[in-house]
Amino acid sequence: MKAIRFESAGPPEVMQLVDLDVGAPGPGEARVCHTAIGVNFIDTYHRSGLYPLPLPAGLGMEAAGVVEAVGEGVTHVAPGDRVVYFSGTTGAYATHRVLEARWLVKLPEGIADETAAALWLKACTVEFLVERCARVQAGNTVLVQAAAGGVGVLLCQWLKSSGATVIGTVGAPEKATIAKQAGCDHVLAYADVPTKVRDITGGTGVDVVIDGVGKSTFMASLDSLRRRGLHISYGNASGPIGAIDFGILAAKGSLFTTRPTLFDYYATPQDFAAGTKAVFAKIASGVLVPHIGQTFALADAVKCHKALEARQTMGSSLLIP
Repeated sequence: MKAIRFESAGPPEVMQLVDLDVGAPGPGEARVCHTAIGVNFIDTYHRSGLYPLPLPAGLGMEAAGVVEAVGEGVTHVAPGDRVVYFSGTTGAYATHRVLEARWLVKLPEGIADETAAALWLKACTVEFLVERCARVQAGNTVLVQAAAGGVGVLLCQWLKSSGATVIGTVGAPEKATIAKQAGCDHVLAYADVPTKVRDITGGTGVDVVIDGVGKSTFMASLDSLRRRGLHISYGNASGPIGAIDFGILAAKGSLFTTRPTLFDYYATPQDFAAGTKAVFAKIASGVLVPHIGQTFALADAVKCHKALEARQTMGSSLLIP
């Protein structure tokens, strides 16, 4: 098998394409031949050392492919099944992977491998953010920072289907069209966001901000909220927010803030089953449609990460083995 590995944390250039033995699946495991690999911003955190990994390490948390073999005790998937997964361990940047079979979900006939790889981890993230973290209701107004990104597009789609008014921010004019198509009622450039949000909401502010940008948008996100509004920080694309004086939440209107992670919301079999069922329902109904903005060969992972960190990508990115 071919796989991306890195021996020390650092810039994209630390990634190398190497040859590794695939291995046979043990009890509770399966071996998958990847057909499409999802790229997520958290991959750059792992590579850079922001989220440290034991080294040397692989990268990538989601992919679609075909089951080649299963270990003892695995019954919900079989060789030949098309599957998609996200996993709590890295290693998806590879042509093949042996992993815990509990993460594998069979793909319905109508969902292509590329669609699944572009959607899965992001869509499950969106599900928990909207439905179980923010608990968005029809009539709520929600600000989505980076609305044209891989998660941002799906957030806008899901929020619009829930009856929310969606305000999205974008970093370039060409990204505004993507955000609009995804369901944004209002699309803003990053400059002076709170003032524009207050104008849109009649001075009130939004009920919820869902922010994957981090440090550079933190204050603007807080200043865009209504009294007792909810700030959800799910990513650090511009860097970690850092230390916070909680008094700022009182000063800005008794605000709430949270820093959730996917695996705390998909921690039990019940959570996993309910969340993935909701995601498949949104895909089947046509609500969730990925915007695959760019694809890269697995060997071009360095180029992919450079584009991602420079915020030159639109929608979802894929690596193709």
